[in-house]
Amino acid sequence: MIKHLEKEEDFYEIIKEGPIIVDFYADWCGPCKMLLPVLDEIDFATILKVNVDEFPDIAKRFGIMSIPTLLFFKNGLEQNREIGYRGLDEIKEAYKLIS
Repeated sequence: MIKHLEKEEDFYEIIKEGPIIVDFYADWCGPCKMLLPVLDEIDFATILKVNVDEFPDIAKRFGIMSIPTLLFFKNGLEQNREIGYRGLDEIKEAYKLIS
């Protein structure tokens, strides 16, 4: 299931329980657009999409320097990160480390 962050204060509430993948992206980013159909295929995790142009403070807090960046959280703590376009199999492998 894909959720889009709507309010900055919701971010920590959403990531605090369970495993979740956070996708830092921008609408103008080509690799981010390429990643979207891959994320649409994911049925094993909740994905929170965070637009870096709308939420620069969150991106800065997590040291996001390149997009797309996927952060893998478990119970509110970052466990892993993948930078750049990733295929479905790579995302599944990274997710296995936190689930």
